[in-house]
Amino acid sequence: MGGTPSGSLERRQRPRNTLPCMAEGILILAATPIGDPRDAAPRLAQELLAADIVAAEDTRRLRRLLDALGVEPSAKVVSYHEHNEASRSAELVDTVARGGRVVVVTDAGMPSVSDPGYRVVAEAVARDLRITCVPGPSAVLMALAVSGLPVDRFCFEGFLSRKAGERSRQVAALADERRTMVFFEAPHRLADMLAALAEGFGGDRKAAVCRELTKTYEEVKRGGLAELAEWAVEHARGEITIVVAGAPAVAATVDDSLPRVLELVAQGTRLKDAVGQVAQQTGLSKKKLYDAALAARHP
Repeated sequence: MGGTPSGSLERRQRPRNTLPCMAEGILILAATPIGDPRDAAPRLAQELLAADIVAAEDTRRLRRLLDALGVEPSAKVVSYHEHNEASRSAELVDTVARGGRVVVVTDAGMPSVSDPGYRVVAEAVARDLRITCVPGPSAVLMALAVSGLPVDRFCFEGFLSRKAGERSRQVAALADERRTMVFFEAPHRLADMLAALAEGFGGDRKAAVCRELTKTYEEVKRGGLAELAEWAVEHARGEITIVVAGAPAVAATVDDSLPRVLELVAQGTRLKDAVGQVAQQTGLSKKKLYDAALAARHP
């Protein structure tokens, strides 16, 4: 997906102090393309040029990105990945504390979203240092947008456990989640992961498997979880994001909700208040709940 974007020569020649000069240091989390380098925000090149240190998850991938952007920063480049994140975060934050500009990039997308970045942000927050982001491409948001599933409310769950037992427990804990869910998964584990979701959520639960987003072989496969699990056995390749519909709403009944009313009363809540609280949560009639509670207490 190469090629040098238009304007790259101008960026290459732009002096490092193009951005506003600030006496205080700053930590910058910079989003990088998830596939096509043309998706890079124009500000990404500017921040890379202005940085004192660029901390990269993979310095070789950073070099390819710099070539695609047509920029040659003079910053010190250091590795910053899951194996050295804890030890290197303090070093990066020390640079910020001394007034330096530190740019953190990962292989794709926004640092700290299922990638290195959280520890350095937490350290900078603890020391009351300035932090900002270069917004940009996101596999999570793109997958949600093209999934065809509701996106008014969603949650990001990242990678489920590789261990079958722990993964089953995680799926069980999400079985009643009403929001649309987003997951990441490796290709060789995709079929088993989708099968676990089908078992825990039901094979008909709607989902979308999004692979190679923004790349040449981009594909979005939509269907029920059981159908997708079968498809994944032969078709799981590339970078994968999975979007799964939330649990359908289940209408509450008086019989199902009555134990909660009685539990609140047993804990010292007035019957009227307990009825009002449960009615608000379930949408049930206060009168029907109140009458049922009285009947249960005085059979």
